[in-house]
Amino acid sequence: MKNLLAEKVEQLMEWSSRRSVIRMNGDKFRRFVKAPPRNYSVIVMFTALQPQRQCSVCRQANEEYQVLANSWRYSSAFSNKLFFTIVDYDEGADVFQQLNMNSAPTFMHFPPKGKPKRADTFDLQRIGFAAEQLAKWIADRTDVHIRVFRPPNYSGTIALALLVSLVGGLLYLRRNNLEFIYNKTGWAMAALCVVFAMTSGQMWNHIRGPPYAHKNPQNGQVLLAVGIVLLIVPYHTIPAAQRNEAEY
Repeated sequence: MKNLLAEKVEQLMEWSSRRSVIRMNGDKFRRFVKAPPRNYSVIVMFTALQPQRQCSVCRQANEEYQVLANSWRYSSAFSNKLFFTIVDYDEGADVFQQLNMNSAPTFMHFPPKGKPKRADTFDLQRIGFAAEQLAKWIADRTDVHIRVFRPPNYSGTIALALLVSLVGGLLYLRRNNLEFIYNKTGWAMAALCVVFAMTSGQMWNHIRGPPYAHKNPQNGQVLLAVGIVLLIVPYHTIPAAQRNEAEY
């Protein structure tokens, strides 16, 4: 039994050294996630990333999941107590059927002992799928604390530099006639733009960071908040006909 456990941990560590998120099919899932013995926790993302599935939410959630897994893989606290895996519907339809799962994406925690409880399924519709929120959930379920490190994003710095250059160039070209700076209409328009930006809820979203989607428990609809526009879209589900493919 100990040799089997050591073999499983060694294999998972080898896969983790190659990539932060381990891709699994049905056989790997049953052997390394479901079957004992285990002394490690496994986070599984059930998703549908193939283009024909047209699941844009899956791609966005996968990006956050990769950020979180990379943060764990390259942290000083990395150990063999926690592994990040992914099961794509097109590679493990039998797993979806086994778990009676008909929607994606879904995040689940499989503890070292026993079966997953209700809290081991991440409430994506209520909390959102930001890497920081996933890290908090993992800390609650495993006592493993992950500090999220995001790759540097220079788009804001570049945009600011371009804006400063544009304004500086404009002032240089109009250096002999700067009366437009005292134009009341121009300043009024700028003030209105700031007011509209604040009243649109953009600043509230920036400060509070609310989840971008909420699921209606009565009809299963997902409400997506995009700026000040509220879109109602169906949650991405796996059609029953496709789920039954695993039976054949």
